[in-house]
Amino acid sequence: MKSKKVFISGHNGMVGSAIYRELKKQGFSNIVVRDRKDLDLMDKTAVFDFFKKNKPALVFNAAARVGGIYANNTYPADFIYQNLEIQNNLIHAAHLFAVEKLLFLGSSCIYPKECPQPMKESHLMTGQLEPTNDAYAIAKIAGIMMCRSYYRQYGDNFLSIMPCNLFGTNDNFDLESSHVLPALIRKIHEAKMNHQSSVTLWGTGIARREFLHVDDMANAAVFVMQQVQAKDIYSENITHLNVGSGKDISIDELAELISKIIGFTGQIVYDTEKPDGMLVKRLDVSRLNQMGWQHHIRLSAGIQQAYNWYKENMKIQ
Repeated sequence: MKSKKVFISGHNGMVGSAIYRELKKQGFSNIVVRDRKDLDLMDKTAVFDFFKKNKPALVFNAAARVGGIYANNTYPADFIYQNLEIQNNLIHAAHLFAVEKLLFLGSSCIYPKECPQPMKESHLMTGQLEPTNDAYAIAKIAGIMMCRSYYRQYGDNFLSIMPCNLFGTNDNFDLESSHVLPALIRKIHEAKMNHQSSVTLWGTGIARREFLHVDDMANAAVFVMQQVQAKDIYSENITHLNVGSGKDISIDELAELISKIIGFTGQIVYDTEKPDGMLVKRLDVSRLNQMGWQHHIRLSAGIQQAYNWYKENMKIQ
């Protein structure tokens, strides 16, 4: 498998770049990537031409419009339209040009707002979605169902994994569009640099989230690509696989941990007029664990790595 041609969509993003590094680490030697200026994934004709010319055997569908609560809640039309266009073009092209295997990456936001915890794969579409990110979630659910449908109708070896909150190298630290962990790193670092006595965060601090370093996620993605077949998942009436650490932490505990790593000694204040989102989000990752995959990077070590990358790459100290 390691000599087969691999295409990674979104290779410049946090997830795609981590998959690229992991493939290189494991000895994959024929990896194809394209920058956005060279291949617009929302352009169906361009995507089909690319697949026809390059004929990848394996595809990691890691390209997506992503963001935190603010971005999802402010730009829902962009989130649903752009994600549907990208995944529709890639998945259908993979079918038309006989890709051997495709892995679609989604998000744990696909689960209902009042989902039992931990969230099992079978909980998909059993209740109402969290309204602050329902447009993005519906796009990702459509991608899951698209992969399963192409298997059911054509036998295509297309399957999906749903990671928890990811962070790490190449993360987005823009406060308007980032996820919670990189946003906390930036806000708390800037508070320290500006000698602030406090930093204000959204919500109440009681919401609990599960985090996984993106390098662990990439390792899981390559594991699934090599070890898991679509027929094995769908024969058990499961639509996708969860990927995570299986452990959660409150936003308040996370802020305290990040403060300790950064060296910020001020007070954490909460703007309770702002939303928490889902109060608890933790994945049941027992199915993937039973298949032989486990996460390895401890949260504190991962945050330290992410903070070091942030300081080095954002040109600040």
